[in-house]
Amino acid sequence: MSRYHFVAIGGAVMHNLALELKALGNEVSGSDDEIFDPAKSRLFAAGILPESYGWFPEKITKNIDAIILGMHAKSDNPELLKAQELGLKIFSFPEFIFHHSQNKMRIVIAGSHGKTTSTAMLMHILKNNNVDADYLVGSLLPGFDRMVRLSDAPVIVIEGDEYLTSPIDRTPKFWHYKPHFSMITGIAWDHVNVFPTFENYIYQFDEYLKTISEGYFYYANDVELEKLALKYPDISQAYAAPNYEIREDGVEVSLRNEKIMLNIFGKHNIENAAGVVQLAIKMGIDEIDAWKSLSDFPGTAKRLEKVFENDEVLVIRDFAHAPSKVKASVSAVREQYPTRNFIAVFELHTFSSLMPEFMGQYHQTMDAANQVFVLFDPHVFELKRMPVPSAETIQQRLGNVEVFSDVTTLQNCVKAATQKGQKNVLLLMSSGNLGGSQIEDFID
Repeated sequence: MSRYHFVAIGGAVMHNLALELKALGNEVSGSDDEIFDPAKSRLFAAGILPESYGWFPEKITKNIDAIILGMHAKSDNPELLKAQELGLKIFSFPEFIFHHSQNKMRIVIAGSHGKTTSTAMLMHILKNNNVDADYLVGSLLPGFDRMVRLSDAPVIVIEGDEYLTSPIDRTPKFWHYKPHFSMITGIAWDHVNVFPTFENYIYQFDEYLKTISEGYFYYANDVELEKLALKYPDISQAYAAPNYEIREDGVEVSLRNEKIMLNIFGKHNIENAAGVVQLAIKMGIDEIDAWKSLSDFPGTAKRLEKVFENDEVLVIRDFAHAPSKVKASVSAVREQYPTRNFIAVFELHTFSSLMPEFMGQYHQTMDAANQVFVLFDPHVFELKRMPVPSAETIQQRLGNVEVFSDVTTLQNCVKAATQKGQKNVLLLMSSGNLGGSQIEDFID
């Protein structure tokens, strides 16, 4: 048994890692200045929710085996400073995951979009084919207790995030994993607060490719990935979507005289599934068996997730926030429901999306919808110490959209746009909570 202390325990991956280490019989403690549900309830149930919020350097003693440091902490965090003073071992969670998996086959799924769903697909295929594997994924998935599993399994599947590792390690998380095999879904400029130019963002992926030991698969129609692949011809291999047909109840994939029905929809998801299948083949799973394993893949929370349906309206919730993700989600819904009245709602919420020089990247990304409504909260701009733009400025940057700063007005306009007696589809896109809205707030 080891003793671990988490600095910033409330994060999505951080609290799941804490829960896993506690379940394995270790002594676990942690601190944070705020913790929200579901992390709060889950930590409380496990007996490791901090008694008080804040930072308490007196918790940091020499009998702690390791500190696990979250990105939410600052470099001058009192607990971090105390740990450094005592000379304790300090891991970021990517470093800890690598430390745990040094003797395993490491498979990492990276890219600017589609990482969580692709990682979940591979986990689902492995589970259906009785392949024992550890994992780290960015969302809680149906059929899995936690977002992190650590065991003596010979394989680990990791969602590889390009964002910064920790307050004392300003390199991308995925540089730490050193995968045997990887998949990269695509490159589209993101996290502009830490990668200020597109060239700098691409550099993070270029350096990541140098850490792959055996091979990687990349989406064939991504221009930037094609350029990078030319630099690594010995380990790179392209993938693309197989033949498929859109049906009202899903997508039918045709492969080697087999027809396989999938519940997922959207061209980008079929393309990502093709890459995932290539990884599964590397693990000894037959190609057809891998595709068949995806026939009952339930999807992931807030990734084109159907959350409500009646005779008139289907509501789909999506985590999309970056321009490439927004465009892919809107295109997927239009492709799947070509004849329905399509209403898209998007919340400007992330730091990148609020930046004036980046907001223009969203221009015309939602044109496939019949009507587009955009929500922004002036208070979010103020909290981030950014100038609050006018609705007219946002509308000009995004294109053919209607802009709202009041959520009740937005809700009423969505209801008015829903055509009575016809089939409608409503796509709600946000990495926040749409001003605290519930699904029923948009439906008469």
